[in-house]
Amino acid sequence: MNKRMSMLYTAGVAGIALTIGGCASPGEPPEADLQSAESSLQQAVAADAREFEPVLLNDAQNKVADAKNLIEKEKYTEAERLLKQASVDAQLAGARAETAKAKRAVEEINGNIEALRKRMNQDQ
Repeated sequence: MNKRMSMLYTAGVAGIALTIGGCASPGEPPEADLQSAESSLQQAVAADAREFEPVLLNDAQNKVADAKNLIEKEKYTEAERLLKQASVDAQLAGARAETAKAKRAVEEINGNIEALRKRMNQDQ
């Protein structure tokens, strides 16, 4: 009976050690989140966010850079959080840039319409 208790105790300790070791492991690098954030940055740049939303775009780029440093240190949870924030920031910068471009186009069209109206009124 004593030998059996010793084996159970050893198995229990080994199980606990494996459980604790599993919790302490850094997990997997957030590669998908990194790709998503970088893709969002590229789309924001393509949408002219550098011109219309430079601060927000820069924040997103800094978060990606910080996340890459965290990945090197195997701090994957923190890196994942930053990458998700960076992706959202980049998407917002891109959307705001697209909105600003659309507003600019509307203003230009309205200006052209007004110029045509003035010409038409002068011709009458």
